[in-house]
Amino acid sequence: MSIEPDQTVDEVMRRWPETIRVFLDWRMHCVGCPIASFHSVTTACLEHGANQAEFVSALEAAVIRKASQPA
Repeated sequence: MSIEPDQTVDEVMRRWPETIRVFLDWRMHCVGCPIASFHSVTTACLEHGANQAEFVSALEAAVIRKASQPA
């Protein structure tokens, strides 16, 4: 599993719903945004003033946490 910065915000949230909480915690109101299917993670970070490397790491950590939980 690897979240790539060029993936769209919508793609990331649909593929890994557990990342939605990360977007909200970082004060990115991308959930339900009509341009989420056009904005990449990179663009979202630029527009919200977020450090891209830290943000992608937080997204990936959420996915890893979810995967390690018992079914």
